[in-house]
Amino acid sequence: MNYENIANTLATDGVIILPDFLPSKLTEQLYQYISNIPADQFSQAGIGRNNNVQINHEIRNDVTLWLNGKSPCERTYLMAMNELRHQLNEKLFLGLFDYESHYSHYKMGSYYQRHVDAFEGRSNRVITTVFYLNHDWSENDGGELVIYKHNSKEVLHRISPTFGTLAIFLSEKFPHEVLTANRDRYSIAGWFRIDRPF
Repeated sequence: MNYENIANTLATDGVIILPDFLPSKLTEQLYQYISNIPADQFSQAGIGRNNNVQINHEIRNDVTLWLNGKSPCERTYLMAMNELRHQLNEKLFLGLFDYESHYSHYKMGSYYQRHVDAFEGRSNRVITTVFYLNHDWSENDGGELVIYKHNSKEVLHRISPTFGTLAIFLSEKFPHEVLTANRDRYSIAGWFRIDRPF
């Protein structure tokens, strides 16, 4: 893992896309785990945080389930992200103290309109990660992550949710959306956080 390159690219561009981020065996274990979780364990995804969460199907209609580290593959994934956190702190002095993450399941027809993960200075989410678990994804399957330039409609990246790909970007800087998925789409969304009082 070239942590130096990850840190340098984040510092200069604010976004980095990493194919085959983890060993394929672990990625497959995560896919098998999430795809076999009973549907009633997932919750309808909302917008907002904490006591201000609202359900709005016009903005997003995916379902989510928070990682709890109970399965071996989850624990291994969280260990990998914790190592990434340590490396980013060491190289960029970010003060990241925590990582929270959830599974996301976009069923056929699901989407998430343009949004930012954190408003500047008003959230402890600093860096967003999205790890994709989808085999044989094609352009016709839709479901791309579209990342926009800060305060602009200009598209910076259009990322296919391909098996093993990790997208990392600054939570406050980059509006993004998930285009309508034309088949089941699985991922793990996560956020590195700082200890910022509100």
